[in-house]
Amino acid sequence: MKIALIGYGVMGKLVRTLAGEKGHEIAVICTSPRVSEGETSDMSVTPLLTRGLPQPEELVGCDVAIDFSSADAVRRNAEACVSAGVPIVEGTTGWNAQRGEIEQIVHDGDGGMVFGANFSIGVNLFYRITDFAAELFGKFPEYEAFIEEQHHSRKKDAPSGTALKLKEIVIAELSHRRDADEGVRVPVSSTRAGNIPGTHRVGFDGPADQILMEHAARSREGFALGAIMAAEWIVGKKGFYDFGDVMGEICQNRLH
Repeated sequence: MKIALIGYGVMGKLVRTLAGEKGHEIAVICTSPRVSEGETSDMSVTPLLTRGLPQPEELVGCDVAIDFSSADAVRRNAEACVSAGVPIVEGTTGWNAQRGEIEQIVHDGDGGMVFGANFSIGVNLFYRITDFAAELFGKFPEYEAFIEEQHHSRKKDAPSGTALKLKEIVIAELSHRRDADEGVRVPVSSTRAGNIPGTHRVGFDGPADQILMEHAARSREGFALGAIMAAEWIVGKKGFYDFGDVMGEICQNRLH
């Protein structure tokens, strides 16, 4: 599989390493026009590293693109990939306000995209556990739900896309199980400090006890592996998919 990498920060470099270990080829790397100290050596050994937004002609011949760049570049990157006929795995967060617009670009151009608030396989299994837990607690209105998340100090969006997705899951189940007039409130708290890869907690607090579920990432490797899995899945497909759709199909296949 020939991969175009869009964005060459920590995640882009990790995807490059792990994709190579899985036998995939990085055909082109598109990164920021700004040259930073850690990237200078890559320039000499990566002749296909280009600076600036990806151009469709640079992507032609790739099987898929993986984007870990910035939220403000997502629309332009999607347009370039659709124009080149290359499906894209969108690992960047913080662009949810443009989701409808970008989905339209993908559909109008007969393209393919997989997006997700979090590409960690463990987090996506955690989504499913949270959904089941919220279904159970929805039957007991004395329990109130809350979400806590922690990330490194360089992460710009707060709450994280993962926390917002967890909130969406919990509210959907609690609203379904409880009186709609009652209303459902799920507070989310965020911490940005140090080098925390990512920790998310979903809690249900009642008069006599508290149940707390937690997912703690040890490194960013899980996110990169999930993005590569999504890339393997989207090759040859058209449409606009949440990574949850990918995980659902994979889970279903592994049951047989």
